[in-house]
Amino acid sequence: MDQKTTSQLELTLYAEATLPTVFGEFSLSVYRDQKDHEGAILISKNFTAHAQPFVRVHSECFTGEVLGSLKCDCRDQLNLALFEIQKRGAGAVIYLRQEGRGIGLGNKIRAYHLQNQGANTIEANHQLGFETDLRSFEAAALILRDKGVRSISLNTNNPEKIQALINLGIEVVERVPSLTTVNPHNKDYLRAKMMHLGHHLQGLFI
Repeated sequence: MDQKTTSQLELTLYAEATLPTVFGEFSLSVYRDQKDHEGAILISKNFTAHAQPFVRVHSECFTGEVLGSLKCDCRDQLNLALFEIQKRGAGAVIYLRQEGRGIGLGNKIRAYHLQNQGANTIEANHQLGFETDLRSFEAAALILRDKGVRSISLNTNNPEKIQALINLGIEVVERVPSLTTVNPHNKDYLRAKMMHLGHHLQGLFI
């Protein structure tokens, strides 16, 4: 994943409101880019720069978060992060609209078809002509800087996400793991992320 420290991306805060949820009450902030694309959403509670806040940078997963798919751990990771923010009394999820590691929902479903035929999550992307991961985390860095946040405790298992944010000027002072439950449908996916992408998931397979 090649993250650039300079780019033409610009974000503008478009709408804000408080929202009661099953996880507690959060402030919801919707950002638009210069093309009016609402690609980044800040879900936060008592989010300030006075300490290194707990932050999850989370990419959209329609299949997991809306349909409850068992093929990934995305919904569980999002839920765990929101529970953790409520428990800590402060923190944020930066929700990025980049489905399927950046290839979009339609191509993600095409990749699932290939996975059903035996390819792993990485091989399926490559067979479709995509790189392993096309996501950018620049919007997250822009939102953090807009809030005056320069250092965070990052909720992730992904070492490349850590490095990407560091490259974008955000200090990651702590990695907070996001360990979910392995099931028969996602075990190969999680193992592929651990073995081929270096995700810190060893605790799930002990």
